[in-house]
Amino acid sequence: MGEVTGGRRAAWVAGGYAAQGLGYAALVTALPQLKERQGVDDTYVSVILLLVCVAAAGGSVVADKVAARWGSRFALAGGLLTVAVALALITVRTPVVAFSAVLIIYGVGLGAVDASLNMQGVLVQARLGRSVMNRLFAAYTAAAIIAALLMSAFAAGGAGASVAVGVASLFAFAYVVTAWHALEPARTVAAHHPAHVTGTGTRRIILVCGAFVFTGFLADSAISTWSSIYLDDSLAAPVAVAPLGYAAYQATVLLSRLTGDHLVPRLGRTTAVTAALLICALGCGLVTAVPSIAVAIAGFALAGLGVGLLIPLAFSAAGEAAAGRSDEVIARVNLFNYGGALLGAVLLGALSEPVGLRLAFLIPVLGLLLTLPVVRALRHLPAAPAIAAPTVIGK
Repeated sequence: MGEVTGGRRAAWVAGGYAAQGLGYAALVTALPQLKERQGVDDTYVSVILLLVCVAAAGGSVVADKVAARWGSRFALAGGLLTVAVALALITVRTPVVAFSAVLIIYGVGLGAVDASLNMQGVLVQARLGRSVMNRLFAAYTAAAIIAALLMSAFAAGGAGASVAVGVASLFAFAYVVTAWHALEPARTVAAHHPAHVTGTGTRRIILVCGAFVFTGFLADSAISTWSSIYLDDSLAAPVAVAPLGYAAYQATVLLSRLTGDHLVPRLGRTTAVTAALLICALGCGLVTAVPSIAVAIAGFALAGLGVGLLIPLAFSAAGEAAAGRSDEVIARVNLFNYGGALLGAVLLGALSEPVGLRLAFLIPVLGLLLTLPVVRALRHLPAAPAIAAPTVIGK
């Protein structure tokens, strides 16, 4: 097979983001139907999501070790195969214990995919010499929208959740089979700017960028996990309408990511992060303030504009600031993903009974506002004057 050009490699990496987005969105929008099929309540969902987050953190650590030894494409292929098998098993009704075990296995695969995809994204961005991280995340978002709309269509037609989840499983299998030789074989980004980042400097990069990843996934996980359930249970939305809050959220995430690679350099990353935090807080605040189906969908959509910029910018900043150690640093920054997911998914579920999901959406509002002081530290992180091509250590 001939040498894969940078543009083609970026397209294949984008396909990996799409496979991840399709599978995750199919699962979270299927939660209302899976709850009913398995005969479980919101408390069970909260507990199992906690375990999934812990398993995903473990998967991210495994991806770091695999990437250091063989390269991140090995971690990505293994993670996606694990996700595909787990999604296939979710389509079948099983005892609650077996269903829980499958979700935990899914979490391990999800964590490996999360970390290795962001490693691949930073590497391909370095190879191209220009910012593309937002567009790579846009592929994830576009696939998530497709999954939400498929779930809505299948629910309206009476097909149930298993069909959409099964489609996501098949797509992940197909991607692993076809994409292997086109993925980035390098193991890290070569050091290319004067600052030699080690020790305390690396820890600071991880903490600062990790704070934005934590907050971004706090909001993302809250909306992804609970928007459909909130519309269904709390606002009594029709079954075909309940997934549309998530679809609206992902639509505006997609919009911000399609424009982010052009917008962020013009605004500057500190201004972009500040705006993203405030816009997202406003959107979640609307959901809390007005118990209306239309307003809730609009609030989720507004929040998506902020999240869409925040998460790719954090990973991109970490990759640039930690040149020469990008795989290691990104794997550790990715761990903050699961801290945010714990609060966004698990804490909201735990509060759904005593206070209701509407008031529980104050959790992401507070998290977003409390992260604003970290923006000042972002200004002082090293930034690459030009993105250099990655060093290929092994194929």
